[in-house]
Amino acid sequence: MSKKNKPDSKGFVYSTDPDFKFEEEQEAVHTLTPEQQKLRVWLDTKQRAGKAVTLITGFIGTTEDLEDLGKKLKNYCGTGGSAKDGEIIIQGDQREKVMQWLLKNGYKNSKKAG
Repeated sequence: MSKKNKPDSKGFVYSTDPDFKFEEEQEAVHTLTPEQQKLRVWLDTKQRAGKAVTLITGFIGTTEDLEDLGKKLKNYCGTGGSAKDGEIIIQGDQREKVMQWLLKNGYKNSKKAG
């Protein structure tokens, strides 16, 4: 499939204009400072075969910074997990440890939800 036959985010699929080019959407994502982040920490068991995980949501920033924060939290808790799609998953009920680390490292607007 050629480049001009692929749909873009605006729904254009094809153009008869031989000079037509899709407008590339470049959305610059900047990571907010820890003081500006409004993270929510809660316990989640949905779709996890009854296993509990600590879920951290609300992170605004680049994927690299999300993964870096996830790695630091996993190391602090001494457990596994993942960081993708704007949320960090830490295995087990680690809410207290996660909140302790976040508040110690400048994430003052973090709250435990549930």
